[in-house]
Amino acid sequence: MKFIIQREQLIASVQDVMKAISSRTAIPILTGMKIDVRHHGITLTGSDSDISIESYIPAEEAGIVHVENIEEGSIVIQARYFPDIVRKLPEKTVEIEADPNLKVTIRSGKAEFNLNGQDAEEFPHLPKLQTENSLSIPTDILKSLIRQTVFAVSTMETRPILTGVNIKLENNTLSFTATDSHRLASREVPVNNAEIEFSNVVVPGKSLTELNKILADTEEPVEINVTNNQILFRTKHLYFLSRLLDGNYPETSRLIPEQSKTVLYVNTKDLLHTIDRASLLAKDERNNVVKLTTKSNQVLEITSNSPEIGRVAEEVTVQSLEGEELRISFSAKYMLDALKTIDYDDVKIEFTGAMRPFIIRPTDDQSILQLIVPVRTY
Repeated sequence: MKFIIQREQLIASVQDVMKAISSRTAIPILTGMKIDVRHHGITLTGSDSDISIESYIPAEEAGIVHVENIEEGSIVIQARYFPDIVRKLPEKTVEIEADPNLKVTIRSGKAEFNLNGQDAEEFPHLPKLQTENSLSIPTDILKSLIRQTVFAVSTMETRPILTGVNIKLENNTLSFTATDSHRLASREVPVNNAEIEFSNVVVPGKSLTELNKILADTEEPVEINVTNNQILFRTKHLYFLSRLLDGNYPETSRLIPEQSKTVLYVNTKDLLHTIDRASLLAKDERNNVVKLTTKSNQVLEITSNSPEIGRVAEEVTVQSLEGEELRISFSAKYMLDALKTIDYDDVKIEFTGAMRPFIIRPTDDQSILQLIVPVRTY
């Protein structure tokens, strides 16, 4: 096996694949990265048995040569050292060669590294999912679906199903929902001519976070395939496979209040910055609690009180305030997380009382919903 490759191309692919490699795996060969060399291009593979990532570098694309002097073959290389070696090589091209005794030589300029490789035949084969039943959506839309929901997954293993994001495709609508039982985030997008439907697909939050880091901000399509225990995201040069979580995701629609008693419309950034300042004194508190009180003349007062440290109060003017007066306490962190993902200037917040969950939505977009359970303060 032998090839010469552009170093920048190799670094980019290695960084993507490293997101699936863990030093804490029970299967020793999975601490390595598989390199598969064919005349049409190079495939790098990493897996920790939860996530598997394949990155493909074509030998030539759009008239640009990425890989040359190719002799076909495969090897598994030690992932602990390989990325740092590649990153620090002196020249723009890298030559990698493996001999029949699984010795790997990496050359660039006057630098030469020799590593012990492992037999690629021992590396587990990734399942090739059927691609008939697939759904295709633009990459940037998938990234926004992930970003606007994944932060709300649970970090507690007591209810493992809540550590994932529930993905549904029904009636040509794709929806992502995440909840840790104290808050909920959901977003839906229309999908044209979807030939498949699924509902109880729960992808680990960790998998989606890593996928989001790898995907580029483009409108290129991502293909999504689902089987009973795995989900595949595929782009032109990337193959990202994740296991699904076992169990039934709770029915979250009944958590969402149908009517409201107090409704306010406010500038997203104004509210976000006010809560951010109020939370400065609540940082050490377990819940990081701030209190919102409605005043007359379309004014809200945001306060935080920490007996040992002090008190902060700030007023924020809202665009409109309808319904009953309200005093409600909530986690500043949850509120900031929710507001940061809403890419709109103005939000509508609907309350149904001081102890009931409240809803935050962009004023002009019903497809994004954030729900927060208030905190009881005495």
